[in-house]
Amino acid sequence: MGVVLPVLFAFCAAFSNALATVLQRRAALTVRQTDSFRPGLILDLLKRPLWLAGILAVIVAGVGQAAALATGPLALVQPLFVLELPLALLLASLMSRERLPAAQWLAVAAVVAGLGVALLAASPAGNRTHVALDRWIPALVVCAAAVVALATVGLRRPAGRARAGCLGAATAICYALTAGLMKTSMHILDDYGLTAFLTAWQTYAFCVAGVAALLLLEHAMQGGPLVASQPALTLGDATVSLMLGILIYEEDVRMGWWLVPELVGVGLIVLGVFALARAGVSG
Repeated sequence: MGVVLPVLFAFCAAFSNALATVLQRRAALTVRQTDSFRPGLILDLLKRPLWLAGILAVIVAGVGQAAALATGPLALVQPLFVLELPLALLLASLMSRERLPAAQWLAVAAVVAGLGVALLAASPAGNRTHVALDRWIPALVVCAAAVVALATVGLRRPAGRARAGCLGAATAICYALTAGLMKTSMHILDDYGLTAFLTAWQTYAFCVAGVAALLLLEHAMQGGPLVASQPALTLGDATVSLMLGILIYEEDVRMGWWLVPELVGVGLIVLGVFALARAGVSG
């Protein structure tokens, strides 16, 4: 089906997610901080128009992501969401009417260039539409165990980098799992119709994973500095999604000498992400 449509849809989704990040972070900083997992945090945030606007942006992003996953490989679509961080920083600077320093522009360029080099070198291919339950069960168990472990460790730590990093990593796994399950659900909808979509276990599983990601994200934002949570979230989502694409959907990426430019691209992304996270997207 080509790469133009999934890339376009993924970029639109990344932009919407970036807008949601800025709006939700502003809203999260207006409620009292919590030292434990507090579902009531969402109820507090529901009273904030900024947070509701962020949720609307999340919904738009979800539609774009679903369209991207329905038309392209998971290993291509999800790494594009690395663009969320530079887009969020740019949006935050526009909202606060502050100019970005040259160093931050350089970091943005590093992320964009690194992503381009890595994806061109890897050339993700394959668009398997259905995955048997027995292939999903090990992945679901491992991901769930990792999320519980990271969230438990993070919530037991005081506010700071360790807490934010653990919760950001847990959120990343939930986001990647949501995308992986959503991909199958979209193909079920396309192939078999609405009734099959509404009765498929993947549909409810990705909803549960998405809600968990949303709740964990709010606690990660409150748990410590973005320099800890954002790299874990941004890089973790791309990494876990890539693994799910290869292991669950049997997607292909180029190996051999192609690993050299792929690693160069990944290195640029990592450097740029950490530099941008230090800058913050508090807006």
